[in-house]
Amino acid sequence: MQRDRVARAALTAQAVSFGLNFSAGVFFAPASAAYGLSAATPAIAAGIAIALTGLAQPWVGVLLDRVGARLVLLTGLTLISSSYVALAAVQQTWQFITAYVVLGGLGFAASSSLAVTTLIGHRYGDRAGPALARASVGINLGQLLAPWAATLLLEPVGVRGTYLALGLTGLVVTAALAAILPRDERGRNVPAPATAALRGRGRVLTSFALHSASLYMLVLLLPKYATELGWSATHAGRLITLSALTAGLTSLATARLLHRFGPEPLLRTLHLVRAVALVLAATATEPAVLVAVAVIFGTASFTVIPLTMTLLTRGLDPARLGRALAPAWLIHQLSAGAALALAAAVHALSGSYRGGFALGVLLSLTAAALVAPAAHRPVATATRSR
Repeated sequence: MQRDRVARAALTAQAVSFGLNFSAGVFFAPASAAYGLSAATPAIAAGIAIALTGLAQPWVGVLLDRVGARLVLLTGLTLISSSYVALAAVQQTWQFITAYVVLGGLGFAASSSLAVTTLIGHRYGDRAGPALARASVGINLGQLLAPWAATLLLEPVGVRGTYLALGLTGLVVTAALAAILPRDERGRNVPAPATAALRGRGRVLTSFALHSASLYMLVLLLPKYATELGWSATHAGRLITLSALTAGLTSLATARLLHRFGPEPLLRTLHLVRAVALVLAATATEPAVLVAVAVIFGTASFTVIPLTMTLLTRGLDPARLGRALAPAWLIHQLSAGAALALAAAVHALSGSYRGGFALGVLLSLTAAALVAPAAHRPVATATRSR
């Protein structure tokens, strides 16, 4: 069935996009040594790339509506894969930063969740929830496979060889997807009436921003936190692998649960589960506790994305789906960057990330409250009249 083929292709596309994006951290230390970069250069490049990814979302949204999700997605995958090929050949610092920021940042902007949500939204309409949940498994597969492959290749083939191998693999998969993905058929299977923007969905957008803040805070800072509690960098890195595995299993389960429950109760549950994980992280005194943090947080991490997109895409005009969803992803990226900056400031003042994780508990509880159903006015009126 063509719809299932689109969902499987979207899963594969996200595995490439997020896999290459998440693999960047594996190269920070070895790339600095191999290329003669300062220790801060890769981190600075990553920060600029995250900002560019967010700022590019409105333009990506316009392109999605004008030229179609298929072309934008394939172009983005080509760019982010080419960034790795270019990184294998760069000789100077400015070339490294340019390849990382321009090709990588723009490539990820065009091939990540906004493009995939638009692609699936065009095919499934208001019934996109289960397909989005299945496709999100690709995020976790990429998070598992690409960094693992990078760590295996670094010693035998070196930094440049590893960059080249991953980049060429991405290009090969992109070529296969170009042959598999059907042409865009925008507007089909989406019931009318439809709206063009996200007006009236401020609570959902705010909860999505709070999700992003706590997500990036824990995923990116948990390994370093584990080393501060006494673990080696190798053991600390495995926490993210464990979290990704748990997240993938939850995404598969969510696709089935959506047939029985709406996205709102599932979202509330996930935000509350995330709060539990952050409480454990904020109070941990032994690194072994962070294993439980990784597992619990994994169940409530990336699965929030397809559930939120299910809510936001309801009734949107299919001809303007990319532009309508772009603000959500702009907010998502800016919130992530702000949370990381705040956590870094808390760490600089206190010497620990505990304060940042404690803040994450508050953010998660607030997000759960925001997706709770509002009280019905008729009930309130009847109560007052008694």
